[in-house]
Amino acid sequence: MTNIVLKVEGMSCGHCVNSIEGALKEIGAQGKVDLAAKSVSVQYNEESLSIEAIKEAIEDQGYDVV
Repeated sequence: MTNIVLKVEGMSCGHCVNSIEGALKEIGAQGKVDLAAKSVSVQYNEESLSIEAIKEAIEDQGYDVV
């Protein structure tokens, strides 16, 4: 498993956390949102999932990966 931390803008509440963590789970990744740091720590299998796919899943929920 690979771990990355992405900076994400636009998160502010529990709904944001659930939205992002749920979207990552759907594509086979595990995400942990840190609202204070404006970041998402993601654990994923790089053989079956790309960073681009992870970013797209987050952005599809309405947030900006910076």
